[in-house]
This record gives sequence, C-alpha cells and structure tokens, in this order.
Amino acid sequence: MTPVTVFNGKTVALFGLGGSGLVTAEALKAGGADVRAWDDNASAREAAEARGITLENLKDASWDGVSALVLAPGVPLTHPVPHWSVDKAKAAGVEIIGDIELFCRERKALAPDAPFVAITGTNGKSTTTALIAHLLTAAGRDVQLGGNIGTAILALQPPAAGRIHVIEVSSFQIDLAPSLAPSIGVMMNLTVDHIDRHGTVENYAAIKERMVAAADLAVIGIDDDFSAAMARHRDEKSKASIRVSVQTPVPNGLYAEGSRVMFAHKGKRIEAADLAGIGALRGRHNAQNAAMAIAVVTSLGVNAVTIREGLQSFGGLAHRMEEIGKVGRVLFLNDSKATNADSTDKALGAFEKGIYWIAGGKAKEGGIEPLRGHFERIAKAYLIGDAAAEFAETLGDGVRHVHSGTLDVAVMSALEDAQREGGGVVLLSPACASYDQYKNYEQRGDHFRVLVEALPGFVPKTKGA
Repeated sequence: MTPVTVFNGKTVALFGLGGSGLVTAEALKAGGADVRAWDDNASAREAAEARGITLENLKDASWDGVSALVLAPGVPLTHPVPHWSVDKAKAAGVEIIGDIELFCRERKALAPDAPFVAITGTNGKSTTTALIAHLLTAAGRDVQLGGNIGTAILALQPPAAGRIHVIEVSSFQIDLAPSLAPSIGVMMNLTVDHIDRHGTVENYAAIKERMVAAADLAVIGIDDDFSAAMARHRDEKSKASIRVSVQTPVPNGLYAEGSRVMFAHKGKRIEAADLAGIGALRGRHNAQNAAMAIAVVTSLGVNAVTIREGLQSFGGLAHRMEEIGKVGRVLFLNDSKATNADSTDKALGAFEKGIYWIAGGKAKEGGIEPLRGHFERIAKAYLIGDAAAEFAETLGDGVRHVHSGTLDVAVMSALEDAQREGGGVVLLSPACASYDQYKNYEQRGDHFRVLVEALPGFVPKTKGA
C-alpha cells in the first residue's frame, strides 16, 4: 500500500466505496487523514464498515473543514449531470480529486524523480500497460503495475528511487488528477467513446491531452486525427515525443511493416522486433501495442535482446485475444473485452480467413456495420443475445450465420462446423456489451473459457508459447 501522508491531520470526504474506493480510504487513514466515506449502495457501505472505514452520510453532513472530496472514477463529475456529492463539494469550495491525484502528490513528496509511466487511449491501453511491465520485469527492474488495469494505484508499493510505476489511466481518472505529469505519457489512440460522461468527443480528447501535454516524454500513436494533433502540439512547445504508426512509415519513431516493428531515426531504420508467431501479439492493433511498449522501455534503458525475448514470453491478457487452446485443428480465442465494433475490427483483421465468429450481446450504436470490410474473412457467424436479430440483418446473405441464442450453443456449433470444414479459429469477439446475459465482459469470457476447456480433445495453450 501507498499511505497518503499529504493529507495527514486533515479531513477528507470520500465518495464511492468500490474496490479502488476502499483502498483509497485505507491509504488515507494509513497516512493520518480523518476519512469520512459514503456510498449510495448499502452493500458497499457494509463492506467498508467491515474493513473499519468510518461512514458518514455526506449528503446531510457539514462540509466545514473538509480539505478535499476524493471521488471514485465511476461517479459522474460533469456528465450527464454532476453527482450530488460533486455539487456539495463545489458549494463548499472543496477541491475534487481522485486516487491518481493522491498518488501524484505522494510521489512529489516522496520521490519526485521516480519513474512513472502512464498509459491512456481508447483501445489497447491494458495490453500495452501489461506488456511494458512485463518487459521491464524481464529486464530486472522494480516494477509496480496497476491503475485502471485492475489493481488500484494506492494498493501498490510507494514511489521510491529506481521503482517504476506503470499505470493505466482512464479519462475519468485524468479528469480527477490535475497534477498528473508522468515521466512518460503514452497516448494509444482516440476514437469516439464515453460521450455520456464527457459530453463531446472534443472534450474527451481534451481530457486525454492533459496527461500527454504534461508528460516529460510522450509516446503517441498518430493514426487518428486527435492523437496526431497532440503530437503536433508538443512539437510546437519543443517537448520530446516519440511517434508510432501502424498505417505508414514515420521518419522518426516506430512503425509496423507486416509483422515487423521498425525503428526510424534520421533517415535510418532498423528492425526493433518481429512479432511473427507470437500468439498474444497477433494483429495490427497488437503491432501498435508492441511498438508503444518498445518505445517506452527503450527510453528507460532496456536493451534490444531483452525486449525481443520479453515479447516472445508475453502471455497476453485475459479476454483480449486470449488464446485458450485447441481441439484438433480448431483454435479458440477469447476476445470478450471487444464490447464495440472498433475492438472487434482489430480481432477480425488478425486473420485472413476461416473465422467462426461468435458475436452479440447488448448492441452499441452502429452495430456491426463498420465491420463489413471483414465479412469475407468470416466462415460463419454464431449470433447470441439481444443483438442477434439486428446482426443477422446486417450480415444478410453475405455471411453464413445462425441464431445460437446462448454461448454454450454457439461454442458447440462453431466447433462442429470448423471441424467439418477443415479447421479454423473460433473467435468470441462480441462487438457488444455483455449485460443482457452476463454481469460484465469478464464473466462472459470466463464462461467461454469454461465451455471450451470442457470440450472433448481440448489441448490448452502452452504457457509462454
């Protein structure tokens, strides 16, 4: 844990007692703060009380003497409307911050020069965050991995000289972290997302850019207009940046050329890595993830041999193009994290043909129409959940498809068809939210894994292969 000593002796209000909220309350208490915590959910309050956290209904309490409101990132700050706790804090003139901001202030107090890598973007940030940490660990570095990827930042060991914090940061967290200024800021890409929480895509992009602008060094994927503009803005201020592209060669930076990641500098280019045969890094989107990670760890002094060996041993993340294993010539991939068409686009694009695609759930705006360019790669589609009828209409006569309804039916049907037709890839990449049939995408992906592992003749993926 990182005790938050910067609020020692002060009163701090905290709203939101989920996983990160509980850790934040405990970190503040450990640092000497008087914490007054609340959550609208009764079960969350019970969990907090069980851990010795003092509860106080902030809606009815006096805000006199409160130094800050620490808000959980899932609680609306501005859109669609500010949460009542935000209104209370603003009325009392109390600053509103989050756990990332607490970490930044603690780092400034303890070890301002301690390396801090922060990764943001719309897609690919979790895989890139994990890959950066993996490569640094392979190089023998003291690494702390967390943030939006799963482990709350304040649950990690405190900043210290030589200790590298590798942190995934969402737009919600950036919005609550005014002093966020990492050693290396990584901007993956930006597509339309979270408009319900930020109002417009322009505001969403502006929030992301705060972190990029404040970083000592920025690694920026320039394949979308918003991110490319962020790189230009840093150039205008003579701030160091490394550009990354998977669409076109760059004169200075890293880019993808087939399976190879190339490094270019002053007219010269060398191969930084070859991703051919690395199952956890298949597809153009993973070429971007790898290039971003290579740029970061190279800047931190990791040598080329360690990078190449580390890429080979990277196992990937659960629910993100996760290779479960095989039944004969049929490969099963769990890409349950693909909750929109943009994410599924990356998965479908990773294979030339022979995809037995399981899709559906609670549809997002636009459905699967943006995936039409990949339809020729799909051997057959197995449609589940609420979106089945809508997706069937989009697929039309161009793609063989069947209404499977549920995941168990889809898995069996896909296996039977793939075996009969000589093999292929059974890909769960739903292009949908999960909450019509599952609590979240993790539960959906876990169910897929259980179903696949129970198939006769199943052979699991070899670790590190």
